[in-house]
Parts: sequence; structure tokens; C-alpha cells
Amino acid sequence: MQQHEEFDAFYAATARRMVAVVYALTGNLADAEDAVHEAYARAWARWTQVRHGGDPAAWVRVVAQRLAVSSWRKTRNRVRAHMRHGSPGSVPELGPDHVVLVAALQKLPKDQRRVIVLFHLYDLPTAAVARDLGCSEGAVRTRLYRARQALAAHLGEQSGDQPLPAAL
Repeated sequence: MQQHEEFDAFYAATARRMVAVVYALTGNLADAEDAVHEAYARAWARWTQVRHGGDPAAWVRVVAQRLAVSSWRKTRNRVRAHMRHGSPGSVPELGPDHVVLVAALQKLPKDQRRVIVLFHLYDLPTAAVARDLGCSEGAVRTRLYRARQALAAHLGEQSGDQPLPAAL
């Protein structure tokens, strides 16, 4: 298999899930898609090193997450500016489950949000999450426990007695 065919197959097999993971971190589909596409572009530019360096999906995931966090910070600053100077006239509506879940995820500390997304949405085992985050499996399990507790509390605050969003 030629190098570009190998990369195309890798992209086809991993891109949709990668966008879903980054979207869960950012809450913004456009930012998630941009970050993931940029991460794949960077992977292609270094494909020989990336494919022989271990797990190419992990490499792309880490790069995409870092790009998304950077984008999220920029977005947060734009939102703060809009809050100070007024919001735009028309904003598309989001479903209530989406709004509740993203709001609850964004209340979590970054480390907890990342373990929740990697473990539950990306279905990575704790060993892979630990490797991606550069910490021990015990730290991942602790963060998962704390993140679940905090997420349940945040979702409970937002929904009252209503059931949890179906997105979970």
C-alpha cells in the first residue's frame, strides 16, 4: 500500500470519531472540525514519523485537542467581548440536551473533562487515556470518579428532577 493510500485509509477510519471527541471537548462543531482537519494536515506532513512513532490516532487526537483548546480560548474571549458589547441579533437554537451537556462538561476542570471524553466518548481504556494524558492509570481512575461526580452534580443542578440528557 502506498503512503497516501495508507493515510487515506487511516483518515477514513478515524476522522468521524476524532471530530466527535473534539466536539465534546469544545461544544462547537466548526471549531472541532477545524482542529481535527488541521491535526490531520500536520500528521500528513509528518506521516512517516507519525505512523512509525506508535499510535497515529493518539498523535492526531492529542494535536487536535491542543488546537481545539487554543480555539476554545479564543472563542471564550470573543464571547466575553460579546457579553460586554452586546450579542449578535440571531443565534441558531441548540437542542436542550446539547446545551445542558456542553454546559456541564465545560464546568469540569480541563483534566476531568479530557478523561470523561477520552474514556466515555472515545471508548479508550484507562491505560490509553493515561498514556495520552501523561499520567498514571490510578490518576485517570481518580479523575474519572471525580469527573463523574461533578458531572452528575452539574447535570442535576441544570435539570432539576428531569432525567439526564440522552447524549450520555
